Amino acid sequence: MSDDIRALRFDGGVDADGHILEDKNLWENYLENKYKPKALRLKRDRSGLEYMEIEGRPSKFLSGGMFAGLTAMGVTQMGRNSADYGGMAPFGAMDPTERLTRIEKENLEAAFLYPTLSLLYEVETTDPEMAQAYTRAYNRYIVDFCKGSGGKLLPIAHLSLGDPQAAADELERAVKDGCKGAWVCQFVMTRKPHAHPDHDVVFAKAQELGVPFGIHPSLEPVWAMSGRYDWSYLRGQFFFNNVVASDSIRHAFTSFYQYATFDKFPKFKLVLLEAGASWIAYWLDRLDAVYKSGIGRTLPLKEKPSFYFDRQVWISADPDERALPAMVDLVGADKFFWASDFPHPDHAGNYIEEVEEMAEKLAPDARRKVLGDNVMKVYGCA
Repeated sequence: MSDDIRALRFDGGVDADGHILEDKNLWENYLENKYKPKALRLKRDRSGLEYMEIEGRPSKFLSGGMFAGLTAMGVTQMGRNSADYGGMAPFGAMDPTERLTRIEKENLEAAFLYPTLSLLYEVETTDPEMAQAYTRAYNRYIVDFCKGSGGKLLPIAHLSLGDPQAAADELERAVKDGCKGAWVCQFVMTRKPHAHPDHDVVFAKAQELGVPFGIHPSLEPVWAMSGRYDWSYLRGQFFFNNVVASDSIRHAFTSFYQYATFDKFPKFKLVLLEAGASWIAYWLDRLDAVYKSGIGRTLPLKEKPSFYFDRQVWISADPDERALPAMVDLVGADKFFWASDFPHPDHAGNYIEEVEEMAEKLAPDARRKVLGDNVMKVYGCA
């Protein structure tokens, strides 16, 4: 209930990556009519358990009553079929008025909102045209969800790189409609690297519009998971798969150096989401070290990699990262956000307490930046 919500002791806090449980009927309500026969749907199997229908086909993975657990933040034991989608949703996960009440009780200035169901379906989407239709429907929905919040609930558009020109067009439409930036999954349905030149049209549009482009983890398709081990040994190994999922964000991030994207688009803004931040100092050191070697001579970069990070990249941290204050000192207070991941189950529910513990270790100027000033400035909301 809302009475149990803890208030942040410091003013100016902004959640850079909170989630909602979008209405499961949104694709039937927001898709263009020609696509509604293949709307994303939650249906029931013969046992009465929910499964997702994608492109008119039953999902191979999203089934068996798994959907209640998507909002099980802080729950340590739960049966797979404990409840339907939304049945365990905490206060503020599904209703915009409740969410606004929640962030106000948490003493937060604003929250940037990301989805839940839309983090799942791309693992089985094969038709680029349907993928674009699904993202357009969600983007219209999230703008409507955030209306009436006085700028405290901030929508971020979902893009799919399967059709780059369509994605660029949707980015322009969504930003005009009220979205503050965009995000893509950590894999691309064409299996091309994120920064492949075929996607330059999207980066050019983001630069033109002045909005950030984020990379956010989602459910990972089998082909995109670690190829080091035979997948049959890792199926159902949720701890391992969750912990190493952040590797995909590092791969995507590094591709922007391989293809010299930052030189081509010097005002393009890249944001790394939900993969932690305490690794970034090492990664920048490694990027610079390899760049200085003979291997680095193969890159068409004008500057060393850390230069571009300083100019064009920001990263979101988990509140429980003990090393974050050191990263702020090493890399710079201007480069970091924090995010709750509310209400998803791979974090404990005491994120406000953890944010306080992190913030009190920062100098006052750095604290203001990391708690909220940075993310509001980068997304043009300051």
